[in-house]
Amino acid sequence: MIYVVLFALSIPGFYCQHPHKDNIIIDLQPFKGISDKERDYVYGELQKVYPYVHLKDPIAIPASAYYAERNRYKADSLIHFLETNTSTDHITIGITNKDISTRKDSIADWGIMGLGLCPGRVCIASDFRLSGVQRADQLFKVAIHELGHTQGLKHCAVKTCFMRDAEGKNTTSEETGFCESCRSYLIRKGWKL
Repeated sequence: MIYVVLFALSIPGFYCQHPHKDNIIIDLQPFKGISDKERDYVYGELQKVYPYVHLKDPIAIPASAYYAERNRYKADSLIHFLETNTSTDHITIGITNKDISTRKDSIADWGIMGLGLCPGRVCIASDFRLSGVQRADQLFKVAIHELGHTQGLKHCAVKTCFMRDAEGKNTTSEETGFCESCRSYLIRKGWKL
């Protein structure tokens, strides 16, 4: 099952801690074009909530995901690309500055901010549809939402929760953290919230 967000100081290669054999590693995979400021902010914020985050070197976005008709990239194709390059016991979150889209009901090309497999090992977040104010924080909130899906969390009814269904809007300014239910679920999975 796929869930969609519809609002839609770092050293590459450095692990903040050595993971136990039962812990997954989150690989933050920036695509070329994302700003260093946003990349570093997302990386730093992820380290605050999960102990095993690895920042990878930026890579080119695959041309195979490009949808020329709308000058966008298909999020499903980006997820497939990332999934083929994700190691066992790792989760990859791709971040990009490109416009991304997916199929939504009868709409073949719906613009989004993020997409994640639920549960799964891969997700993607884009800053393309974010507002000019606090873009790095907004991108983190989209990324953490999609990572929540990879852990098996579905959309949440709590308005301030990171797992809230945005219902086609950018609601990141109202999100303050995980609600108690989502938080407890992630703590049981090793997150330090």
